Amino acid sequence: MIKNYIENANFEDTGFSYTLSLISGKHKMVILYCLMEYEVVRFNELKRYLKNISDKTLSTNLKELEADRLIIRTEYPQIPPKVEYRLSDRGKSLMVVLDQLCVWGEQNRLV
Repeated sequence: MIKNYIENANFEDTGFSYTLSLISGKHKMVILYCLMEYEVVRFNELKRYLKNISDKTLSTNLKELEADRLIIRTEYPQIPPKVEYRLSDRGKSLMVVLDQLCVWGEQNRLV
């Protein structure tokens, strides 16, 4: 599989490149992991979990994850507004890959 990526003259056309584009950035993988752990999460809960993230950055990341169909945003028509986020089936399938990154990190951590 790796050989195919190396031999491919255009890296941007590979599945590896596409996957990286979906999870690139400082916070996207953490957001996805949080949604995997807690299933349904509200904006302020995500903000508390991520700690040092601005509203704008979190909002932008959530919009990108929603546009990539990795998460589902549910808005409830009430006052004050209530919005919840959860993983889509597509996002859940990506978590299998991200979970393996965690396993590798635990097994190969340099002390």
